Amino acid sequence: MQDLAPPPLYYIGIDGGGTRCRARLKTRAGQTLSEGYGGASNIRLGLGLVWSNIMAAVDEALALAELTHADLPDIHIGLGLAGISSPTGAQVTIDSGPNFGAIRASSDAHAACLGAFSGKDGAILISGTGSAGYIFNNGIGRGIGGWGFEVGDDGSAAGLGREALRAALRGYDKIAPSTDFTQEIIASFGGHAADVIAFVDTATPSDYGALAPLIMSYAEQGDPVAVGLVKTVASEIGLYLQRLHALGAAKIALVGGLSEPIRPWLSGRDAALLSEPESDAVEGALLLAQGAGTGLGSARIPA
Repeated sequence: MQDLAPPPLYYIGIDGGGTRCRARLKTRAGQTLSEGYGGASNIRLGLGLVWSNIMAAVDEALALAELTHADLPDIHIGLGLAGISSPTGAQVTIDSGPNFGAIRASSDAHAACLGAFSGKDGAILISGTGSAGYIFNNGIGRGIGGWGFEVGDDGSAAGLGREALRAALRGYDKIAPSTDFTQEIIASFGGHAADVIAFVDTATPSDYGALAPLIMSYAEQGDPVAVGLVKTVASEIGLYLQRLHALGAAKIALVGGLSEPIRPWLSGRDAALLSEPESDAVEGALLLAQGAGTGLGSARIPA
């Protein structure tokens, strides 16, 4: 859609993942005024919940800048959200939003890629609660992975947590090694396999991902089961890095909550492809708010 609205007074960028979202408020001139934080913003959790969490972050940023909802028409907002994988997903998210001057939406991977390379061509691999690869080249974006926890999220914190529970239950049944690590996993849920199953009944990907620090700690101590799990995740990340490289990415930014802890576990071949991001995904969402590199996204802009 063609941008017909007058230049806004403010821009907000939203980086929304499976665990939390971040908002950053800037003036038209580029001055950062404030930031705010909210809960999980993967659109698969439901747009009502996601917009509630986004607006919690927005409201915090607005309050710090002494602005209110009366200022929303003067704000263009860019959303980089987990779970958006098509123009339809972007549009229904936009259509569910409040009365900003303009709303633009894309996947969190697209926003992260814009931020990592300041709107220029590049590729990123998100390794956070979930995982997704993305390359942006000549104005065209292409994603790999990002299919969600049920059938994907290899190389992610949630995937690591899921496999840790499987390993712990196999150790509990004495059909695979039982170590201090697997025993602590079971103990952390109450000491019985049934307690683990009760957790699984209601757990979200972020709940699984919350196990990652414990797993990484045991891996660093040399626990063989934890080491095996972490090596597998590192290998999965390597597969995505090599695929992005084959698609034309000379350098790839590895981002997300698991990106730093997993780096020492990557092979030399995979680590050689990595490039430090120039900025974060919130800056990418701010670029999106300004109309740069819309990718999968679309916009709602008043005539």
